[in-house]
Amino acid sequence: MKAPFISAANAIRRMFERSISKAQVMTVLEAGDVIAEYEDDKPFPSRLKLGFAGARPIHVVESKDQENKICHVITVYEPDSNIWNDDYKTRRSK
Repeated sequence: MKAPFISAANAIRRMFERSISKAQVMTVLEAGDVIAEYEDDKPFPSRLKLGFAGARPIHVVESKDQENKICHVITVYEPDSNIWNDDYKTRRSK
């Protein structure tokens, strides 16, 4: 299902602050790898996806309203190498 792109004010602010474009977010949404699923999130389950803008890794948290076919972008960010392993898919051990 290809859902329309809808973003909350927080996600738009974070995109601007982090110099991540809508096109980059769309690429992650369409072709990124799902690295975590949060089935219990409300009002809709969400998931964390990893994609790349060139060599730059980008994480996007999305939530899909399957009934209305809407994709809500919760936040976007470049994963912190202090938190994420070199694959950007797994968290470092504490």
